[in-house]
Amino acid sequence: MLSKSKPQDIQALDNNRNIIRSKTGGWRVGEGVYSHGYSMLEELVGEKSYFQIMILNATGKLVERRLADWVEAIYGCLSWPDPRIWCNQIGALAGEAKTTAVAGTLAGTLAADSKMYGMYTLLAGMDFIQSAYKKSLDKTTVAEIVDQNIKENKGRLKIMGYVRPIAKGDERIEVMERVTKKLGFDIGPHLKLAYEIEQIINSRLQENMNINGYISAFLSDQGFTKDEVYQLLSTWVMSGVTACYLETLHKPNDSFLPLRCDDIEYKGADKRSID
Repeated sequence: MLSKSKPQDIQALDNNRNIIRSKTGGWRVGEGVYSHGYSMLEELVGEKSYFQIMILNATGKLVERRLADWVEAIYGCLSWPDPRIWCNQIGALAGEAKTTAVAGTLAGTLAADSKMYGMYTLLAGMDFIQSAYKKSLDKTTVAEIVDQNIKENKGRLKIMGYVRPIAKGDERIEVMERVTKKLGFDIGPHLKLAYEIEQIINSRLQENMNINGYISAFLSDQGFTKDEVYQLLSTWVMSGVTACYLETLHKPNDSFLPLRCDDIEYKGADKRSID
């Protein structure tokens, strides 16, 4: 049977047959291990923090220690050991099912890759603050930025990074503000704009910025793209998931959130005869 593939496509596949080419790095037997041009064993391990190495692997950027420490702190803010959180519930159910810690933790972490909650809301927040900052450079006022958002959303405010579904305000921002100050970071232009937008929203709706808005603005000021942020925060909920896995691991089976039949509101077809 003759292949319908183009000759140049076949040649491209042949050029990579049985060969792995990497710009990231790898292990050179008898010589060393490399990541983005750095020797892991001579320049990174023991010389740089784990979060510096993690960010390097995720983005190709070897950041200064204080920025890596900031990212480590935000991981602590975003990985709570509370089984009510949707991704942590999966970890808890995995523990009850007596699966492995790795399987349970990864399943819960994957659940955070969500468009309704989790990582995609952060990326939408970065899209907003970076777009808003560009508009501000073109002399668009903060009030006009907010008004435009309300108009685009048919009279409703819908800015990712502001408002919180369960509670007003976000206690994590105050903590991260202390961390930011302690590490010697100034308030950059994106974060300054984020605070100004918060003032407008607070005066009109008594709502505030949430932690996603703070992260979006701060990391934008550090020069990260949204794709880089997605990569460096890809495991941000992992520790909390593991904690919830462990909590149910040694408990009796079926003891986590059991339901009675009448706990479920059925909205399907009416009862019918099977005659």
